[in-house]
Amino acid sequence: MISIEFLRQFRFGGYALFDMGVSFIGMYVLSPLLSGMFLRLNVIIPKKSWLLLTLPIGILVHMLVGQNTLMTKNFLDTHGHYVLKLCIMVLLFLGLKNVQTAKK
Repeated sequence: MISIEFLRQFRFGGYALFDMGVSFIGMYVLSPLLSGMFLRLNVIIPKKSWLLLTLPIGILVHMLVGQNTLMTKNFLDTHGHYVLKLCIMVLLFLGLKNVQTAKK
């Protein structure tokens, strides 16, 4: 049987590809449910926006629960990792660009 540690050993830039893949697949699966919940609040969020917001939401959640992952540490580092910060900000902008309020 393949263990999680074996799957997490494959990395790109220090970030586990398995973790990022599971995050995007999980957001893809949950996006219809999340969009439906926000539609009750008169906010329309397309599936594409949820996928773009996966990493920014992940960093925010890790910060809120106090889990110091490599990406969270690098994002909060004030002395570097500007490419990561730029990517997260671009994903945040593109993800929020298509969010609309629903007309009653």
